[in-house]
Amino acid sequence: MKRIRFPKYILLTYLVLLPFMAFSQELICNVQVSAQRIQGSNRQVFENMQRDIYEFMNNTVWTNYVFSYSERIDCNILINLTEQFSADEFNGTIQIQLKRPVYNTTYSSTMLNFVDNNFRFRYVEFQPLEFDPTTHRSNLISVLAYYTYIILGFDYDSFAPEGGTEFFQMAEKIVNNAQNAPEMGWKPYDGSRNRNRYWLVKNLLDKEYQGVRQFLYEYYMNGLDRMESKVGEARTNMVESLKLIQDVYRNKPDPFLYLVQVVLEAKNDELINIFSESFPEEKSRVVQILNEIDPANKSKYEKITSSALL
Repeated sequence: MKRIRFPKYILLTYLVLLPFMAFSQELICNVQVSAQRIQGSNRQVFENMQRDIYEFMNNTVWTNYVFSYSERIDCNILINLTEQFSADEFNGTIQIQLKRPVYNTTYSSTMLNFVDNNFRFRYVEFQPLEFDPTTHRSNLISVLAYYTYIILGFDYDSFAPEGGTEFFQMAEKIVNNAQNAPEMGWKPYDGSRNRNRYWLVKNLLDKEYQGVRQFLYEYYMNGLDRMESKVGEARTNMVESLKLIQDVYRNKPDPFLYLVQVVLEAKNDELINIFSESFPEEKSRVVQILNEIDPANKSKYEKITSSALL
C-alpha cells in the first residue's frame, strides 16, 4: 500500500536536517518511439526524440507531492510515427499504458491501455522540452503533459475516492489552453464518437460519470488489494464495484460513454482471469453485468463461464 504523500512545502523544514535524503520524481515512464514506416530519414533524430521525451517525462516535477522511490508510478508511452511532413514535423499515434501494483503481491494491474490516433507535432532536435501550465507551447509538450496528469489522476483515484481530481483539473487546463491549436484532439468535434482528449477529461470531471471513478477506488482498495488475504470477499466487492459502472451505463450521460470504454478496455482481460475461477452463481452475475456494460466484448466474457482461461 502506498504511503501518504505530503506536499513538498511541509517537508522543507526537514530537508535541513536530512541533507542526504533524496526524493525521486513521480513517474517511472518507459518511452519507445517507433519510426519503421518512415523511410529514408535521419534515424538519429528518432533516437534523440525518444531520449528527450524520456527525460521530459521522468525529470519534470509534475506535482507538489513527495514520492518515495517505491511509490513512483509505472507507465509506458509508445509513439508510432507514420508520416514525416518536414525535417521537424511528424504524425502518428501515442499509446498510454498505466499499471498499479496490487497490495502484498508482485502483480501489477493494468489501469490504462489505449491509443490516441490524433498525434501530430513538431520536434526540433536539441531544443529543450519544457512544460508551462499557463500556455500551449507545443503540441508535443501539451500532449505529453496532458497524459501525465491523466496517469496521475487515475493512480490517485485508485487510492482515495476521487483522489485524482486536482490532476484531472490540470489536464482540463491543458485542453483549454489548446483550444486555438491547429492540431486535432483538443476540441469537442475532433475525431469520431467523442474519442479525444477533450471528451476524456470532460467525462472524468463530469458528476454523471462519478460512478466510474468510484469504481476505480472500490475495485482496487476493496477488491484487488484484498485478493491475497480474502479472495472470496475481494471478488464479491469487485462485482459490487462493477455495478457502479452499470449505473452510469444505464443513465447514459452521453451516447458514446468514452470513459466507460477506456476503463473496460484496460480491465476486461483481468476480469476474465479473476472470475473464471469463481463459483457458478458469481460467474453468472458478473457476466450479466459485463455483457450489459461492454456488449462489444460479449464473446470474450463467455470465457468466464467456460472451462477455457486466458
